[in-house]
Order: sequence, then C-alpha cells, then structure tokens
Amino acid sequence: MCSSVQPLQWTTDVKNQNFDGVVLVAQSHEDLPPELEVLKAPLQDYSSVDSSLGKEVVVLKVPDLPGNRLVFASTGPVNRDYDDARNFSDAANIGIKRAMKTGMKSPLLVCPPHKVYRHSTLLATLGALHGLYMPLEVREGKVKPSDLKACVLGVWVAQEDQGPRLVEVAEALESGRVACRDIGGSDPERMAAPRVADYVLELFKDSCVQVEVVSDLNSLEKDYPCLAAVNRCASSVPRHQARVIHLRYCGEGPIQKTLMLVGKGITYDTGGADIKAGGVMAGMHRDKCGAAAVAGFFQILAMLKPSHLKVIGSMAMVRNSVGSDCYVADELVVSRAGRRVRVGNTDAEGRMVMVDLLCEMKEKAVREISPHLVTIATLTGHAIRAMGPNYSIIMDNGPAHHSRNASQWQTAGDILGDVFEVSTIRREDYEFHKGKSEYEEILQCNNLPSSSTPRGHQTPAAFLIMASGLDKHGIDSDKPLPYSHIDIAGSSGPFPGVPTGAPIIAMATKYILPAEIV
Repeated sequence: MCSSVQPLQWTTDVKNQNFDGVVLVAQSHEDLPPELEVLKAPLQDYSSVDSSLGKEVVVLKVPDLPGNRLVFASTGPVNRDYDDARNFSDAANIGIKRAMKTGMKSPLLVCPPHKVYRHSTLLATLGALHGLYMPLEVREGKVKPSDLKACVLGVWVAQEDQGPRLVEVAEALESGRVACRDIGGSDPERMAAPRVADYVLELFKDSCVQVEVVSDLNSLEKDYPCLAAVNRCASSVPRHQARVIHLRYCGEGPIQKTLMLVGKGITYDTGGADIKAGGVMAGMHRDKCGAAAVAGFFQILAMLKPSHLKVIGSMAMVRNSVGSDCYVADELVVSRAGRRVRVGNTDAEGRMVMVDLLCEMKEKAVREISPHLVTIATLTGHAIRAMGPNYSIIMDNGPAHHSRNASQWQTAGDILGDVFEVSTIRREDYEFHKGKSEYEEILQCNNLPSSSTPRGHQTPAAFLIMASGLDKHGIDSDKPLPYSHIDIAGSSGPFPGVPTGAPIIAMATKYILPAEIV
C-alpha cells in the first residue's frame, strides 16, 4: 500500500542494453563531455534539419543506443539572472513523459554534471521520478497492469563511486515525496483522518520512527480544544473523526538539533459555517498537504537515518465539515495555552487545528536540545496572490530571525529546486489579532478571505504565536524558542494535478544532507 517508489539503477555506460532508450537532459548537445560523445553526433545532424532542437523535446532513432532511441529535453539557458535549479528537474519531467509515450519501459536518464549546478544529475532524477509517480488510488484500484509506470529508471553517472550514493539519496527523497503525495493528493474519503492514521502506521511499521495516534474524543477535547471545535461536526461521522498523529525520530549519537514539526491536515475543507460558496470548494482535499509533508519528511528520516538529529512531529488530521453541530463565528474557545480566542471565520480552521499542537510542542521544547518549532500548512490564498504559485513562504519569529533561519531555508531550497520566498512577521500582524472587546484576548480571523486581507499570509503566524503562548518565548524571554511558519498554499502543487511534496526536499537538504549537498 505505502510508498511505492520507482526502482532506480545506475550505470556509467550510456550504451547499457539493460535499458530501452536514452533520455538526455542538458543545456545543449554542444557541451556534452567526452564520455557522451556518442550522443553528440546524431543531435548535430538533427539540428541541421530542425531548428527547434533545444526548444522542444525531440525523439531520434540512433542505432547502437539502447532501444535505438534518444529523447533530448533541453534545460534551455541556465545562466540568466532568473534561471535556477528547476530548469533541470523540469526538463527531466517533460523528457521522461515523452519517453513513456514512445513506449519505453526502462529509460536511461542522462544528465551530465554542470559546472554551476553541481547536483544536476540528482535534480534531473528527482524531476523524472515526479513524472513517473502513480497516484495511490490508481495503484490500489489496479487500474493499470503495474503499480509502476516504468520497470526501472536508469541513471547515468560519470564515475562508478557516484552511483550508489546518488541512488540511495534519490530513492529516499522520492520515498518521502510518494508518502506526501499519497496523503496530500488522495481524495477526502481515501485519506479521511482514520485512514491517514492507518497509512502512517503501515508506512513506519518496523522502522526507526515511532508513531502514536490519538483518536479518543475526550482526549482531543481536553488536550486540543481548538482542534476539537473544528472536529465537532465531523465527529458525528465515524469515518470522518479527527486523528492526531504523533511521530518521533531520534538519530544515533549525541543530539545536536531538535526539529519540532506541526502539519495542517484538513482532510476536506468545506469552509464550515462560512461555507466555500460559488464553486471554490473543489480541490479542498489538498488542504492536508502540510501534514502530508510532515509524514513525508519522516519517511526520508527513516530511509537515511541521520545522526545527531531528533525530530518530533504532529499531524492534525481533521475534516472541516458543515452541519448542525459545526463550530461558528462568534464562539469563544479557550486554547491549550489558556488564551480566549474569538472565532471570526470558520474557514480559518487551519490555524485552529495547529495552534494547540504548537502549544504542546512549546511545552516540550523548553526541555529539548537546540529546538526549532515549525508549522507547515496550505494556509492562505494570500500566499499565492503575494508570491504566485510554486513558492513556499517562510517567516520567522524573533529568535529564529536572529539566527537568519529563513534565509538558510531559502538557500537550502535553491539547491534542489524546492524554492522559498521569505516574509516577515510585523507588529501590525500582532495588532490585527488582538481581541476587539473584553470578552476575548485574541481574534482568530476577520470575516474576509485572506486574499482580500492586507498581510493575509503573515497575520496567521502572529495568531499561532499568540494563541499558543509562544509570545512568551520571544527574544525578550529567559527561554527564547525559535519558531518558523511555512505556508505551502502555492508550492503544494496544482489541482487538477499531482502534489509536489514541497517543502520536504528543502528540509532534507538543510537538516539531513548538508555535508554533501550544500
């Protein structure tokens, strides 16, 4: 059921007959290294009759190559101000899809190392793997003859000592993305909260990741009152009842860093009483991609087993249903931190389901070694309006900002094309969420869409800090706690389409692979 990853096989022989075609990803055929000279001549000949070479994906018949087939997908220029690592993964994605259309079952991906983008081969491999992902429902429904789109994906490497580690890292990263896509992309019944819990339990069975599932309604109401308010309506339908999934990984050796993750897992978002009207509800099963990213990152941890790192995660799996028992605007809810919160908009449920879990992480963090708290969520439409699609947005509280954390995440994301923009939490964001009367301390939200609200993606971070009690752990505190909020509304992927797995590649680059990647 879980994490069906496309098999990989490395080779140094571009003529290896174990494969049935070659997919070349490069800026230009003119710049190929001597080891790939066999690919250069046929492309030069082709360029004399087709000026589109380098602009479109082309397929050539080349005797002596595997399957007598060569697909060339150019990255285009990679030296302009605005080019980045995604040129390689995007080209590989397009190229592998074209290769599948030719009938290839065992394509050999060839992406020579680039002098600037040192990890171009890994980038291309990840891009190809994204194109070969098969959705969970398709796999489980036996819609296709196989659970895999290709029998094997070959990867060419220039030197033999590069092959094993490249395959190990690529398989681990893709395994995490598969878990993330499976949870985040599957429909609201297949990945209703109880079935997400089943999937996660199966995924980490017999692994180094510990899993605990909280399902008891009384426990949810006692420990996570804001989450329980959102769950109130769905709780009457057993298959939709909320689950809180706790994950834990502890690497070997003395712990040097503790990462504490909370993911938004809204299995379906109707908007609640403030219902998403006018046809904008479609696609809201993707509102669980933050929690999916937490699970995906733990899968990478389970595969690569980094030492000196401890990671604690919580997935808030809740359905925001509408009905006679749904929570409504004007309600007063007391958060786990003891803050009186006035509900302003039931469609701002994501911050509600995360805030008590964040408070719980805060309580643990004061006893951990070098803790850093992070919330990950498809939280606001404003994130897309502000930065456009494709970009995660990270914003730090004072202690995290003091260490330049957000810029470090942005740099890590640039390396393997899991890209970030940086925003800042300002005083206006805190002011926005202050209670407007003596009844409440904190206003959860206004009654406008985030995309129509000034600073619509920054203010929720201030709410999470205030309602969780993290505002007592700022730079002016005796126990400052670094905290970052990540909005992946834009980067989580298109609908219709396949989730991207953002931001777990950037997370792995920063926390698991720095010695060899950065």
